[in-house]
Amino acid sequence: MTPAEWLATLRRQLDFQWISVLRPRFEGLTDDEYFWEPAPGCWSVRPGPDGRFTIDWVRPEPQPPPVTTIAWRLCHIASGLTLRVNHHFADRSLTMAAIEWPGTAAGGLAFAEEAYAGWCTGLDGLDEVALERRSQGPPGTLDGQFPFADVILHVNRELTQHGAEIALLRDLYRVRGGHS
Repeated sequence: MTPAEWLATLRRQLDFQWISVLRPRFEGLTDDEYFWEPAPGCWSVRPGPDGRFTIDWVRPEPQPPPVTTIAWRLCHIASGLTLRVNHHFADRSLTMAAIEWPGTAAGGLAFAEEAYAGWCTGLDGLDEVALERRSQGPPGTLDGQFPFADVILHVNRELTQHGAEIALLRDLYRVRGGHS
């Protein structure tokens, strides 16, 4: 398989998961679902002391990690894509602290959609040499050990995993008496 064919395969996988599987599962997401905490001590997206929304986050992550809300998972997908776009295809100036965390389900979905579009635009600009170049440290946690194609595979896995978790949380919300 040529590098161009490999990239096209990676893009088809990503597009199928986002467009055909996940996006339809996210339709009609309400603010109640977005912020629903299925267990005590959930990580979420919340108003901070200044009124701006912020995401619960600490490194190192506690073990076991907290259960997370749909808001947290959707923003994790979107921020991961946004940071990678800035890191791999722009000026590397964006930090977690600069992200405007959305305080509504509609805002979270828009954040994710915009991040997905930015990532796809970046991928569409890649050439064969770029697929083989080593990633250059965070974000991505592959720290230059692997070809950039591995970063793309990592992103595809993250989007699929966390998107499926959101779909499951929506199912649990519905069966517990919610109305999604």
